[in-house]
Amino acid sequence: MRLFLLIAAAASLPAFAQVQLKVDFGKNLQTWDGFGVNYVEVPQTRDYKANPQEYGGFSTMTEAKRQEVLEHIFGKDGLQPGLVKMFLDVWQQAEPGGAFDHETTTKWMRYFVQEGLKRTRARGDSMEIVTTLYGPPAWATKQKFVRGRDLDPAQAENLGWYLIGWVKFLRDKEKLPVKYISLHNEGEDFERWPVNGKSAGHATHDYNLFWPPRQVGDFMTMLRRMMDAAGLKDVGITPGETTNWWRFLAWGYAPAIWQDEAALKSMGLITSHGFTGGAGRWYGGHEGGGVELLRQKRPELKAWTTSMTWGRMDAGFVEDIRGQIYGVKVNGVIPWATVQTSKWVGGDPNPGTAVRIIEDCGCYQLLPGYYYFKQVTRAGYPGMAVAEVQDGAGGLRLIGFASNGTKHPDAFVVINTSQEPRKAAIAVPGTRAGSFMAFRTSLGESYKAAGKFTVSSGAIEYEAPNNSVTTFIAAP
Repeated sequence: MRLFLLIAAAASLPAFAQVQLKVDFGKNLQTWDGFGVNYVEVPQTRDYKANPQEYGGFSTMTEAKRQEVLEHIFGKDGLQPGLVKMFLDVWQQAEPGGAFDHETTTKWMRYFVQEGLKRTRARGDSMEIVTTLYGPPAWATKQKFVRGRDLDPAQAENLGWYLIGWVKFLRDKEKLPVKYISLHNEGEDFERWPVNGKSAGHATHDYNLFWPPRQVGDFMTMLRRMMDAAGLKDVGITPGETTNWWRFLAWGYAPAIWQDEAALKSMGLITSHGFTGGAGRWYGGHEGGGVELLRQKRPELKAWTTSMTWGRMDAGFVEDIRGQIYGVKVNGVIPWATVQTSKWVGGDPNPGTAVRIIEDCGCYQLLPGYYYFKQVTRAGYPGMAVAEVQDGAGGLRLIGFASNGTKHPDAFVVINTSQEPRKAAIAVPGTRAGSFMAFRTSLGESYKAAGKFTVSSGAIEYEAPNNSVTTFIAAP
């Protein structure tokens, strides 16, 4: 009889009482630097004169079409990113100490960023740029060919000047706000070359160089001295970008830097890619141990995920972003190329994106990834703070962004990756807002207005459709 009464009592409760979630806007975690975008121009070609690769695709479009795409990304109704990643390719100096050509292979990437910066500042917002050494010129490698595996120690300082020359060009001539320079692109992955290092590896691979942990620390220390002498004291150095945060810890990069006081002192930002894929030798989950380790000695260090997959361009993509924020505890997230063609040599291993450029017609498509990404980019702006959340009940996940004194209102994101709708009561302590405006992307909706929700007894009641992401933005 007692069991029957308990079951009957539970059944009589309101449906919304079954799942209790919370976004605590009064408890700020890490400062949020923003979401970002990345235009990739020259990632693979081994002979630029014979094959002047332009992966991003702007070169195939009319100026009118390019402007449309730029509005979708940087405009008043666009993604409105606060971070940008720019690659430094292998082609910008033919010989050490020789003349630089920073322009030939970077035309469309620079155009993308310059036009984006105009729109960002017109909105009254700011932008920060990280530029990554995609791979060194052939002369900087022991092998002396493009995509040689090993750094020639005799050319280490000249490679430092290669990086410095690019940063000064972007800052002084292009007037772009470069804040960080990153040492490598997935340079831990030694298996992308044959064991003897005698060839450049498979043609499907993009540029990189093998960077052992000790080499990362030594190069950061050297480069910091060189950049200070070159008048770039305000540009931070990152330890490069391993394939994922799990490797950054498990493959020895974070521990090596932790043990090297000079390297740790030289570092300005922690970076890695965030490609997850289960446990094992090659991939792991949202592993924040490397970031936590370095913050033991330098708690002020920020961390950015500088590339990650778009996945299936659905709610799972946003769940992955949530893992970067709350699992790794990063301060910024930049997915892989936001604008791209389908012309990756050998077939793109990360075919998802926001904007697909169709080269044959010079036209474009906004893919589902665009709208799912917009759900978070329009919630978390630079200067806001990540808010503490309590989630997981009923299969729902949350991301919270507190205003933190910026012009941007409190906001939170509800993620439902299941195939069933889910109901919840979401407590929102710490906000002054009496109501929130909702916008939703799901299988049948593309960042669509989903109504106004009143805060009642400190909470919002909401039913999240299956495979949906809903953003709640505090109403004025």
